[in-house]
Amino acid sequence: MLSAFAVLLCSTALLAWLNERFLRIPTTVGVTLAAALASTVLVVLDAFGIGVGLREAVESILETLDFSEFVLDGILSILLFAGALGLDARRMLRQRVSILTLAVLGTLISTVLIGLGSWSVLALLGAGIPLAWALLFGALISPTDPVAILDLLKRARVPERLRHLIAGESLFNDGIGVVLFVVIGGAVGVGAHGSEDPTVASVALVFLREAVGGMLFGLVLGWVGYTLCRTIDGHVVEVILTLAMVVGGYSGAVALGLSGPLAMVIAGLVMSAGKDAAFHGETRHHVEGFWETLDQVLNILLFAFIGFDVLLADSSPSLLLAGLAIVAVTLVARLVSTGIPMLLVRRRDGYGPWTVRLLTWGGLRGGIAISLALGLPSVEERPAIVTATYVVVLFTIAVQGLTVGPVIRRAAAALPAGPAGASASSPS
Repeated sequence: MLSAFAVLLCSTALLAWLNERFLRIPTTVGVTLAAALASTVLVVLDAFGIGVGLREAVESILETLDFSEFVLDGILSILLFAGALGLDARRMLRQRVSILTLAVLGTLISTVLIGLGSWSVLALLGAGIPLAWALLFGALISPTDPVAILDLLKRARVPERLRHLIAGESLFNDGIGVVLFVVIGGAVGVGAHGSEDPTVASVALVFLREAVGGMLFGLVLGWVGYTLCRTIDGHVVEVILTLAMVVGGYSGAVALGLSGPLAMVIAGLVMSAGKDAAFHGETRHHVEGFWETLDQVLNILLFAFIGFDVLLADSSPSLLLAGLAIVAVTLVARLVSTGIPMLLVRRRDGYGPWTVRLLTWGGLRGGIAISLALGLPSVEERPAIVTATYVVVLFTIAVQGLTVGPVIRRAAAALPAGPAGASASSPS
């Protein structure tokens, strides 16, 4: 495993350097595209009998690392905590209605629309899957990835109110999407709850335990971390404390049957709200610097892994065609699932008319979707779901990630003054 990780790390470092030296596009987008291109070249060379054994060697490395475990049981806890820690928790609290409405209602609407749409598309193209499995696909592909879009938002100097709305929605809908995946997975016989005969009551109980229980667990976890850090002033020990809180807390949440992703988001926001008291002077600089650097390094590794993992996609021309059609389904579903919640909160929080368009085109998908898809058992529905997932993820990163800049600028320019006369760029 160490040798496999060394290969991934060295390859990622080289791709990141090439992107920074020559392409100068957002690192996550550039690394993903370069890795996907390298994977495609390997497939083509292997098809012509060139470099015999090279493709198999790379596939062996990827299978050794296991993408699903690498993300869900590895770096996801760190990425979500670091993302929440880097935000202004007080601002997010003021925008809580907008963020939670988008994250909860939007993810539910998106799951249903994508499920119905993908079910219809796959049936039309002769690769049909049961509706329940299509809804499972809708749950895993609906969450947006906060990493790539945040990188773009920082480059475009988007007002804080808009940045926190998009970041907050992405962080929370990751957790909501995973909870929905668990609930629907139980209905189709996937995962820890698959052995139960699903009823409305049992499904509701699982959802409440995962979502509400996960957030309450994260609240307690964040408070414990804050209390411990507040009593000392040493950045090395405080880094260890926060790292242990994240890794141990995520494992504990999963062991208790709670949502680890939601627990990490809440714990990160609690620590963010208490940073002034928990971290003193230079200590805060060291702790925040550690988490920011770790977040960026792991994100680059994750997106390189996404590109290389194209080699593991078991697809066919018909499934690739279906995946391209499902891209259109996901875009329409994203437009509707953000447009309806924004109708409820736009006037309350004063968002501009371009906000829905930014939320739609900036709704990039990433590692969580692929890790959930690859974690599915070897059933006949798996190839269709895995292929559609890869096509949607690569499209959002390659096409939307490279063209969302003008939409960001229009949305920022159209953002009106905040409630009570606050300007778009003010801290209020």
